[in-house]
Amino acid sequence: MDGNDVKPSGGCPVMHGGQTSTATSVTSWWPNALNLDILHQHDGKTKPFAPDFDYREELKSLDVEALKDDLRALMKDSQEWWPADWGSYVGMFARVAWHAAGSYRLADGRGGAGTGNQRFAPLNSWPDNVNTDKGRRLLWPIKKKYGNK
Repeated sequence: MDGNDVKPSGGCPVMHGGQTSTATSVTSWWPNALNLDILHQHDGKTKPFAPDFDYREELKSLDVEALKDDLRALMKDSQEWWPADWGSYVGMFARVAWHAAGSYRLADGRGGAGTGNQRFAPLNSWPDNVNTDKGRRLLWPIKKKYGNK
């Protein structure tokens, strides 16, 4: 019933075309959810940066060594509300990345890392993603500091 028991009828989308399964969709599970598809149109108003924002130039201004130093310090800075395993958050961050990339379900086409949806329902409630919110919370100050770069 969770979508993993449905046999996909298409095969690998890379070699065999798109997903053709008739599995339960996210709208079947949450029929009263607000339809936000209108927000996914390719319009300049939906982009988070100004029209003249040049990501390549912004990236050149990134102090990579400072970013690495901040990440190294964070990995060793155990928090009282979520203590680091053996004094390091490396395992937590690897798990967050692993589950972001590995959350795609072939049976119903939900999940995946490309859109950052691990933060939202239904992915954030999947048993495999439990406590990944803690890793994202730990990384948030660094995201705020280096966000656009």
